[in-house]
Amino acid sequence: MTYESLKKGSFEALLKEKIDNKTKPFGALGRLEQLAFQIASVQQTLNPVLKSPKLFVFAADHGIVKEGVSAYPSEVTYQMVLNFLKGGAAINVFCKQNNIDLQIVDAGVDADFSVIHGVINRKIAKGTQNFLYSQAMTAEQCHTAISYGGDLIDSESETSIFCFGEMGIGNTSSASMLMSLFCDLPIEYCVGRGTGLSDEQFAHKLSVLIRSLGNHNVDKSDTIQVLSTFGGFEIAMMAGAMMAAAENGKLIMVDGFIATAAFLVAFKIVPEILSKAIFSHVSDEQGHSKMLDFLGAEPLLKLDLRLGEGTGCALAYPLVQAAVNFLNDMASFESAGVSK
Repeated sequence: MTYESLKKGSFEALLKEKIDNKTKPFGALGRLEQLAFQIASVQQTLNPVLKSPKLFVFAADHGIVKEGVSAYPSEVTYQMVLNFLKGGAAINVFCKQNNIDLQIVDAGVDADFSVIHGVINRKIAKGTQNFLYSQAMTAEQCHTAISYGGDLIDSESETSIFCFGEMGIGNTSSASMLMSLFCDLPIEYCVGRGTGLSDEQFAHKLSVLIRSLGNHNVDKSDTIQVLSTFGGFEIAMMAGAMMAAAENGKLIMVDGFIATAAFLVAFKIVPEILSKAIFSHVSDEQGHSKMLDFLGAEPLLKLDLRLGEGTGCALAYPLVQAAVNFLNDMASFESAGVSK
């Protein structure tokens, strides 16, 4: 056994001892104990901290919307970004409630934000191409988006936990395609109703995605090729941000279906990222639970959400705080004078 592995084993034993010696029956705090162990392990300290939490919402448009796969037009992406900036969206409310710094990133919205204050401009292009007929983006655009995401994280050295959300009409279609290829599942298992499609609209969406799969000869083992063919700029940029956060030893909070698809991209490139990730909830979008099963991930909440924006992260954040607080502040049997 090397010195490093011995040291790691000693730390894990000390951490487990600290958790078990709190004034409670063994394992009585359930998932919070697992969460505390994970957070302390990521930070490699028996006294973890949550410092300057940030939530990035990556926004972009999708060419596949031209095929009628969404109940909403692509203009809604732009309109919702404006709503974020005015503080009127659900994510604004929940971030304010929990003192999370909200950052809005234009990864590829089909609109001009140049004179609008508050948007981080990382626009790759004004939306992706229609992947029914061509690749959604070039490999160069894909690499640029990943790099931009990483740069955003690298500039936030004080933050110990990053939360990730998105906004992009049509992005459940991209996420479904990525899930199908990365999880090796039939597209029928991956497609949901997105923004609330009727039965007829859902059947049409599924038909478009089946045809799209047939129109491309994609090597499923080539992560960048899959992402370039079917992804979105916000998904690629989020994946880059997640990878940078993990590399910098930060905690990652993952939102719903689209954010988990971005995490799948990151996981395919850097498998060890899984140990840094906290999955906030399982969404009401059909494929999300299967995606989480593929990752072996256990989400904190099940609230039948399907909004996106990072709302699941903001809602679950108090549980992360609770895990850290009990580990740091709860008395031990010895300090409280309580018999084991």
